[in-house]
Amino acid sequence: MRKLFTPLILKNHTLKNRVVVSPMCQYSAENGYATDWHLVHLGQYAIGQVAAIIQEATAVVPEGRITYADLGIWDDTHIEKLKQITAFIKQQNCVPGIQLAHAGRKASCEKPWINRNQIAPSQINGWQTVSSSDIPFNVEDVKPKALSKKQIINTIEAFKQATRRAIEAGYEIIELHGAHGYLIHQFFSPLINNRTDEYGGSFENRIRFVTELVTAIKPLLTTQSLWIRISATDWAEGGWNVEESVKLAKILQEMGVEVIDVSSGGAVRHQKITSGPNYQVPFAEIIKKQSSLITGTVGLIKTGIQAEDILEKEKADFILLGREFLRDPHFVMNAAVELNEDIAWVPQYERGKE
Repeated sequence: MRKLFTPLILKNHTLKNRVVVSPMCQYSAENGYATDWHLVHLGQYAIGQVAAIIQEATAVVPEGRITYADLGIWDDTHIEKLKQITAFIKQQNCVPGIQLAHAGRKASCEKPWINRNQIAPSQINGWQTVSSSDIPFNVEDVKPKALSKKQIINTIEAFKQATRRAIEAGYEIIELHGAHGYLIHQFFSPLINNRTDEYGGSFENRIRFVTELVTAIKPLLTTQSLWIRISATDWAEGGWNVEESVKLAKILQEMGVEVIDVSSGGAVRHQKITSGPNYQVPFAEIIKKQSSLITGTVGLIKTGIQAEDILEKEKADFILLGREFLRDPHFVMNAAVELNEDIAWVPQYERGKE
């Protein structure tokens, strides 16, 4: 059997193949509440035989949303609809995951199909943003407020309570969003973090926020798998880099993180990304070979043949797809045809094989 369709064994879970749905914001929530859009959007991938689904960036506090239409998990009343979503996913022999997030200085924005601009605190649907420091993402943005030590403690508690709610809602994968220039990444990157206390300066200080997060939420986990998504590089001189990503991976593994989901970029406007097919795969390969964390890769992977080649050459342990799933929700089923593999379909769809 092609490696793409072989199981991936985690400590407490088995993914039936090596394809995972990457978190994709839908900007379709109402006051943080999931809707039928999210049920159908995520449910279609489970029907399509994907192994696991990581739900979009879900804010642990209202001001941690990228936009006013983001999903949230800062209140117990958010749990009910999320339970419906995870229950359906599990019925399809698929593992539900959630990405817990705080957008930091990249919060309080308009929906991307409108204009993506930041909304000022004085405007409807806008609020004051926070970050590791007071440096804005765009020069025209309202400056974020640097989190005080007390606010950092409160934010860690918010992640902890969000984890509790996620477990109650039925998620089996808890992923921390440490990529794409959002709050955790805003502590990592020296291009953003100019703090002079124990949360800034040295590598050890810049990763302190995430290590304290892991320490806080790990005791809540029983069978759940703890993942983290990182940007392996800022694609900018003087920024967060691959060497630091490897060091971080080794530390987090010792702390109980099971999987690292490797992306890149998003920290600063002046990043210079060299994009193309598999452009982020080398970062995953380096981290996989220099640490023993289970490693996923993402970014412009569009075909089953392409995904299979990455796995066969041991550049990653599994593949995450985002935009390709928007184009083809049944990518896994179609990749099986492409690679001449016969995989199980849900019985309601079996006649489509004929």
